[in-house]
Amino acid sequence: MSRRDFFKATGLVAAGAVGGPALLGGLKKAQAAPMAAPAWDSMFSACDMCFNKCGLIARVENGVIKKLDPNPKFLKSRGMLCARGNAGLDQVYDPDRLKHPLLRKGARGEGKWQRIPWDEAIDMAAQKMEEVRKKYTPCGHLFSAGTDLHSQFVGRFAEVYGSFNVTSHESLCLVSGNRAFLDTYGEVPFPDVLNSKYIVMAGANRFEALVTPDSIDLMTAIRENGCKLVTLDPRYTKTAALSDEWYPIRPGSDMAFMLALAHVIIGEKLYDPQWIEEKTYGLEQLAEHVKQYTPGFAAEECGIPAEDITRMARELAAAAPAAMIYPGRRTSDYEDSTQIRRSFAIVNGLLGNWDRPGGLLAARQVGLKGVSYDAPWYDENQDDRIDAHKVPMMFEHEGSFLVTRDSVLAEDPYPIKGWFVYKTNPMGTAPNRKKTIEMMNKMDFVTVVDIAMSDTAWYADLVLPSQSYLERTDPCAGLQGSVACACVVKRDPLIKSLYESRSLFDIMKGIAGKMDLGEYFDFTIEEFRKKQTREIPEALEVMDRDGVYYNPSKVYGIYEGRIYKTLSKKVELYNQRYEQMGLDPMPIYTPPTKVPKNQFRLVLGRDAAVTQTSTINNKLLNEFNPTNTLWLNTEAAGKLGIADGDLVEVTSPVGRQELKAEVTDRIRKDTVYMLSGYNTLSTMQTLSHANGASINELLDDDYDTITGNASMHTTFVTVTRKVA
Repeated sequence: MSRRDFFKATGLVAAGAVGGPALLGGLKKAQAAPMAAPAWDSMFSACDMCFNKCGLIARVENGVIKKLDPNPKFLKSRGMLCARGNAGLDQVYDPDRLKHPLLRKGARGEGKWQRIPWDEAIDMAAQKMEEVRKKYTPCGHLFSAGTDLHSQFVGRFAEVYGSFNVTSHESLCLVSGNRAFLDTYGEVPFPDVLNSKYIVMAGANRFEALVTPDSIDLMTAIRENGCKLVTLDPRYTKTAALSDEWYPIRPGSDMAFMLALAHVIIGEKLYDPQWIEEKTYGLEQLAEHVKQYTPGFAAEECGIPAEDITRMARELAAAAPAAMIYPGRRTSDYEDSTQIRRSFAIVNGLLGNWDRPGGLLAARQVGLKGVSYDAPWYDENQDDRIDAHKVPMMFEHEGSFLVTRDSVLAEDPYPIKGWFVYKTNPMGTAPNRKKTIEMMNKMDFVTVVDIAMSDTAWYADLVLPSQSYLERTDPCAGLQGSVACACVVKRDPLIKSLYESRSLFDIMKGIAGKMDLGEYFDFTIEEFRKKQTREIPEALEVMDRDGVYYNPSKVYGIYEGRIYKTLSKKVELYNQRYEQMGLDPMPIYTPPTKVPKNQFRLVLGRDAAVTQTSTINNKLLNEFNPTNTLWLNTEAAGKLGIADGDLVEVTSPVGRQELKAEVTDRIRKDTVYMLSGYNTLSTMQTLSHANGASINELLDDDYDTITGNASMHTTFVTVTRKVA
């Protein structure tokens, strides 16, 4: 609508022609027309386009969702809804959406499918799982799930089926950071960016890779509250553009910078001595350890001037405890990612910012309770997970997809021949796509439950269409929103399910019933919710009224009178458990491998409109990023004879891809970057198939040596101009 059309529609053009006084008089005399009742129903839900789960209100007209709006009462997202949240509408009505159960009829990846009825699909899934269990023991079956309110039912099924082998998407992106902070503080913190006065953000990009409320609160903090923001990133991101200072740090050198900060803070005694004495363990050992990591040393490693490192250390300490090294989220960087993130945690410990305004906060109670069950025991089974003892500190509930994949390929220590996958797409999210294909080819039977024909589904045997989050009944979920809130959400269907889609819970219940495991799924989601909220019985009614439930709790001072869940019962600057396990109790810096001549380090990152592979085929979001490009430094491109927009070939040790170059000064000379999710193999992803380049085809499959977290920044590539 043009500006003039808008005025016509509101009657202001005609009224304005009369003149000012006449307009005022006319408005006074006009009779207000009676307000017509809205034609739509307003219904609460929570977004599922990424992990944030922001509250929303849907407008539903005659059984059709017309629009998604933010829920103003949802504090975690500050009453807002991002582009991805608005585009959730297109996920429901995507013409490429899976509509019926499909059985593979040709070779894997050939794209030949037969539509089958649901009863046959459930029977087949149960039969194949039973065959695997009898032939290879229950641990011969792998279960993988993404972040979703139904994902817990995948874990529940795996346990009653008898398999220890469960992996999550998080093992590809964030477990090394969780491990580092958990082993320092006894729990994983939530940053109070809103009230912070000084933030160093390394390896995070909060104005593009959105996290609620951090992304929103950070804007408020720097624009209204006087917070200073320093960004360390090899790319000039949107976060860098809005920072007070940006340093294009050498990739892999973050630890040197952090240990140099510790060197200055300890050497100049810029810490709170009472805090250090009462709340931390290991200052003496740390002080001796960081003597070698001078600002001059760090400057040589990371490319940040020594005087700036010294100044930042002093400024951080002066702003403490309302200051922080932002803990980040995606931490899948290098083979020593846990120790890199430990260096982040240690500097925060020196700042004394734990459990205090503007620092790192503890989790708050939301009131939800678990729903217990007693899983059967299978005597004829393997002793442990297939990836057990291959990295020292893996989270068992997350696993390590990369370690598991290697173990499956080697059948070490036993074979896995069945795979059940829900709402995750390892073919599009795990590095070294060829190796994932090889893994799938080792399987006797693969079942995928998803809303779209992802690349993982494309290579599966049986594909089952999932409901969208706007069509199903979900369990309650507790969410932490830093200083904003701790809350509970649930989802109810806004419309009837389209096509033949079913919820994951109904699918699991159906398969369990065919395998004499039905007693473990003998309930409804509504009954499950009542058990979850047994200590907050008012919560369900409040969520029906407001779309969210808040359980009032302390924000700061939660640890008053409490001990930390560490061996010393304090914040561990020196980690005693690591020492007992033969690991370095403090981070020891190892310089990153130098970029080979005529090559580049490939790094990845997120965009506000991209969630891994799940949003690339969304037509509303695709308008923002129709394809991906290779960020290539202007000077480096000139030496290679590459101009902006040229088609280039990118080659790594594990693959090759083609895409257009984006020649820019916004990236280091030794580094290149591209968005993930493009060039899917599935032809049923019409917007992303054969479009741009797949970063997963290029990334090598290194992983963090402590947790098994994927190391996404260790791949070197060559870039050459394609000649027509």
